[in-house]
Amino acid sequence: MSDRPDAPILRLEGVVKRFGELRVLDGLDLEVERSERVALIGPSGSGKSTILRVVMTLETIDAGRVEIDGLDLWHVERHGRRVAADEAHLRRCRAKVGMVFQHFNLFPHMTVLRNVTEAPMHVLGLTREKAEARARGLLDRVGLADKVDAHPAQLSGGQKQRVAIARALAMEPEVMLFDEVTSALDPELVGEVLAVLRRLARESRMTMLIVTHQMHFARDIADRVVFLDGGRIVEQGPPEEIFARPRHERTRTFLQRLLEAE
Repeated sequence: MSDRPDAPILRLEGVVKRFGELRVLDGLDLEVERSERVALIGPSGSGKSTILRVVMTLETIDAGRVEIDGLDLWHVERHGRRVAADEAHLRRCRAKVGMVFQHFNLFPHMTVLRNVTEAPMHVLGLTREKAEARARGLLDRVGLADKVDAHPAQLSGGQKQRVAIARALAMEPEVMLFDEVTSALDPELVGEVLAVLRRLARESRMTMLIVTHQMHFARDIADRVVFLDGGRIVEQGPPEEIFARPRHERTRTFLQRLLEAE
């Protein structure tokens, strides 16, 4: 943990990420404070989901620095030199972060209860009794207490996503990442998942980094909205400022198009 309690929980400095010739993140600087809810918005290909994947160590970076809770994600100091982090260090950093994906990523052969208990038992070392008690509490929290014995194939898309949220919360991460968690859902199921996230935001002070194309949801839940384009931050600020008084023409055009679609 950082020696400074007021230090950002997450910091990206000059981060560059390339896929071939394409610079998906172009010298990105971003800080997220503890307990802050940040919504990342922008057109497809602007780098939003790549930021989450970098923080979750699913993607490496080509340049720059990423810190989680004061720890350099990709490097460690050894004998006065900055060297590439080993897997043990990455696991330590990864344990601070939970991620909910677009497509649920549940284990199809496991019950809902086992999906939520596996990682706490095998990664955190919880006993089965403690892991199941935690899982049942979280499944109740997301409205699925009656589905503990069901398999993913028996659930709707919205229910699967709520299981995925409970599974991520079961690891008690310090930062939660949400990557377009409603984009794979039928329109009538979107509301139930957004309601769970709104309740989480209201009832906890968990740090949340949310990639979304649901502008009304971003306005409701976020402390700060960050608009990205071309792997860079175009502008950022409180939701009421970004949505009501965007300073940049690029932001205005993007929001107008999306809000009309909603």
